[in-house]
Amino acid sequence: MQVKLGRHAFGDEPLMMAIVNRTPDSFFDKGATWAEDAAFARVAEVVAQGAEIVDIGGIKAAPGVEISAAEEKDRVVDFVAQVRETYPDLVISVDTWRAEVGAAVCEVGADVLNDAWGGADPELVDVAAQYDAAIICTHTGGVTPRTRPYRIEYDDVVAAAIADTVAYAERALAAGVARESIVIDPAHDFGKNTFHSLEVTRRLGEMVATGWPVLVSLSNKDFVGETLGLEVGERLLGTLAATSVCALAGARIYRVHQVVETRQTVDMVWSIAGRRPPLRAIRGIQ
Repeated sequence: MQVKLGRHAFGDEPLMMAIVNRTPDSFFDKGATWAEDAAFARVAEVVAQGAEIVDIGGIKAAPGVEISAAEEKDRVVDFVAQVRETYPDLVISVDTWRAEVGAAVCEVGADVLNDAWGGADPELVDVAAQYDAAIICTHTGGVTPRTRPYRIEYDDVVAAAIADTVAYAERALAAGVARESIVIDPAHDFGKNTFHSLEVTRRLGEMVATGWPVLVSLSNKDFVGETLGLEVGERLLGTLAATSVCALAGARIYRVHQVVETRQTVDMVWSIAGRRPPLRAIRGIQ
């Protein structure tokens, strides 16, 4: 299925979405790209590594200091404009749940609105439709943005993830977003405990079977850390193991901190699955 992300269209290939945090307190990089020059250097790095998409965020997902819409815009809008001007062929995604912020970043060239909070602002789909932007529809179990789940329960977490993301996708479609510009995401860790995230990973093929393109955001997540007993910064191998499972199931977009390692992992799995030919295959032939 073709995926259209703003002004850019892609065939059936897997896509890398590199994380660029415009925050001073991000859980993984601890504010390493808070300064604008450092953030721009990060964009240049991941573009050189082959990322098709950058995902720019102005608020960390975890609880913390309240960030107003005005402050969020201050962090991301001018930066998006600068990236757009410098990299006209790059897909720019912005991680926001606020329609006000979504409109501001689309106005300066953002291609994708990555709503990590499951439609908390119902007007975000209208913004995506107005600007012909793509939208990422996530499952969070209805939790309030920037809160952690506490003893949340599901009769069937995968069924809930499918029901909520597909309903969100259909609402976006009804609002006027192009079908090929709608992506669903089970949102590992969001509104889920570690057992839920492991089950979603194991059964990701059920989400792929809905026909909507699936994005996974696995990179250095807590479910990896809790499963292996590892702190942030030590979770790459566990992340890549989970990535392999999702790649075999057919996930299309991978939101990552480490582009090169994830690309090699996904390419290898897609080749094993028969979706991608080897770049060189002369062994036993020549």
